[in-house]
Amino acid sequence: MDTSSILNPLGERREFSNGDFYSGEVKGLLPHGKGMYSWSDGTIYEGDWDQGKISGKGKLIWSSGAKYEGDFSGGYLHGIGTMTSPDQSVYSGAWRMNVRHGLGRKEYCNSDLYDGSWREGSQEGRGSYSWTNGNRYIGSWKKGGMCGRGVMRWGNGDLFDGFWLNGCRHGSGVYKFADGSLYFGTWSRGVKDGKGIYYPAGSKHPSLKKWCRSLEYDDTGKFVLSRSSSIDVDELRSLSLSAVNRSLSMRTSTSGMSDHPRELTSKSARSLGSGQSEGQDKKNRVAYEREYMQGVLIRESVVTSSVDRSLKIRPPSTLSKQVSARTFLTFLTGEHNYHLMLNLQLGIRYTVGKITPVPRRDVRASDFGKKARTVMFFPKDGSNFTPPHKSIDFSWKDYCPMVFRNLREMFKLDAAEYMMSICGDDGLTEICSPGKSGSIFYLSHDDRFVIKTLKKSELKVLLRMLPRYYKHVGDHENTLITKFFGVHRITLKWGKKVRFVVMGNMFCTELKIHRRYDLKGSSHGRFTEKIKIQEKTTLKDLDLAYEFHMDKLLREALFKQIYLDCAFLESLQIIDYSLLLGLHFRAPGQLNDILEPPNAMSDQESVSSVDVGVTQELSIPPKGLLLVTHEPNSVSTAPGPHIRGSTLRAFSVGEQEVDLILPGTARLRVQLGVNMPAQAHHKLDKDKEESATIELFEVYDVVVYMGIIDILQEYNTKKKVEHKCKSLQYDPMTISVTEPTIYSKRFVNFLHKVFPEEM
Repeated sequence: MDTSSILNPLGERREFSNGDFYSGEVKGLLPHGKGMYSWSDGTIYEGDWDQGKISGKGKLIWSSGAKYEGDFSGGYLHGIGTMTSPDQSVYSGAWRMNVRHGLGRKEYCNSDLYDGSWREGSQEGRGSYSWTNGNRYIGSWKKGGMCGRGVMRWGNGDLFDGFWLNGCRHGSGVYKFADGSLYFGTWSRGVKDGKGIYYPAGSKHPSLKKWCRSLEYDDTGKFVLSRSSSIDVDELRSLSLSAVNRSLSMRTSTSGMSDHPRELTSKSARSLGSGQSEGQDKKNRVAYEREYMQGVLIRESVVTSSVDRSLKIRPPSTLSKQVSARTFLTFLTGEHNYHLMLNLQLGIRYTVGKITPVPRRDVRASDFGKKARTVMFFPKDGSNFTPPHKSIDFSWKDYCPMVFRNLREMFKLDAAEYMMSICGDDGLTEICSPGKSGSIFYLSHDDRFVIKTLKKSELKVLLRMLPRYYKHVGDHENTLITKFFGVHRITLKWGKKVRFVVMGNMFCTELKIHRRYDLKGSSHGRFTEKIKIQEKTTLKDLDLAYEFHMDKLLREALFKQIYLDCAFLESLQIIDYSLLLGLHFRAPGQLNDILEPPNAMSDQESVSSVDVGVTQELSIPPKGLLLVTHEPNSVSTAPGPHIRGSTLRAFSVGEQEVDLILPGTARLRVQLGVNMPAQAHHKLDKDKEESATIELFEVYDVVVYMGIIDILQEYNTKKKVEHKCKSLQYDPMTISVTEPTIYSKRFVNFLHKVFPEEM
């Protein structure tokens, strides 16, 4: 409104040509002090003015019936105030620039109530939400949804304490049923997903108090269950809610939902020979170790509380920041390990920043030579070429920078994204080594890249094979061989040299990887002790209890590339490589609605009451994955650290390029080793027919991820070949230094059994 030329300086009522009018105090020609302004559409403001702007205390009533009373600043709702919406929902609390921001309380028109922190108009931070049906949640929020650590209580007396994402249980947690039974485990998008332990009511279970104290955040937002858990539910409740109560000054109330595990199937009961209900199990103090795949119970074993060790809650595998014993890097603990990560980030930032502006050109023989090195000293206080930093002095060596610059472009990686992924403020996370190499592994914050320490011998093999590797990955975009993005060396101030290689993470996917296998085609020592198996343990050949059936053309493309990659490795005298296999198991189609995350709440809507447990325990066979004709605009075609190849064709879709539809989750582009659909047929182990572990399904739908790893072990002497063949149970007399084909043949033959051809 422009009133500067026609306001009445005496404060009398003055009407304007557009139908508006103002009555009140002025300063010069501008409203200043107390006054009322009425717009022609019926909106009225009455309160304080400052130099022509609404500022101070006042009341604003809109023509729609909404009204606000409280603080204003510069014409905005800003400060503390109460807004009553046309639907009679009421918000009282902090405002910033016309949006809810800070602590506030909102009562919705259906009598739901939220009390807690807001950010930019949405619930974010700590808060409590109470539904009219008696359910109540206290915990963390993000962008209007339950996200992070929180406690949910339902009207029927059930309680869940754990982690949430977009309004669904997601991550680790403990679920207490109204009858006193407990389930410790992990959830994914609202359904159980992974291993857990169920304790029937009355059975001996760990102490919730001790378990609650053991909760720790990791870089992924999940928390770790302590190995030494032992517990009381009331103590868990008080400990879980205390942090929220301190910040919100509120108490939790009762609520409810059905999330109770079903009883054992008749098959399970017969196999266990119990024939007893869970009520009888209480008497016998029995617990159940269970495994779920997206809400479907697929495996169950019975353990008795008399064996205390077996009832210990095993922590879900997370990205441990602990450095275990190493064969050659035992000194890299604590502060030294921290400095090493900082040095690595500084060096990669320097390398990428230096080589990226150089115009692209074809590589030359000299780019692979011994002189193709960049060396730079990084003093703590900085220099003319390096920035000051908080680590210790170190020297940095970058190997074959032009070659790896071209490889990164060949793999379609953006230089800025590569640098931010590894060198961003979020840092790197150390992960435990799955093998016996003694190497340390780091994972980038976005899971895209794995950084591995190398032995000097491994570095030599990589540099020696680099010219042929460069040609192979250039000629075969679908190669399954590990993608390398850079090789570096750090020399610490006391002279210790640490070598690194940056690789793509083959399991960087939005889907949860339920199983990981390292397959060599050998049986000697290729199993994992059961007591050592955790959620993210990489299993071995003898642990694989499935064979996988694929579409005809998908399988043909897979083995065509495996033959090419194995021939390449044979030519380099490398025989100890592995196929790294990752499996994502799919839930039945009936769970689709559960798997779809709810939309964020609007300001005018209440939160839908959480009721995601009704179908938690469905036990029905899979219905198959859906392959459809590829549509580039419907899927992400952005290259990933392990994705570069073409879209695959499927025989079942008329030999067309295909996408994979996962109902309720995503539509994914199918590429070699990435998003490949299959059916996993469980192989019955006759030796375990009488086992207490029950496999509830024979066939599973899976999404397969794979790649060839461990290609830096070179066996180019007869002694080494004979030793390795002996360890792999091969006959060293049938293999020579110049003919390392036996390994690849047996490797491929083994994979033919894992991925059998359809008859």
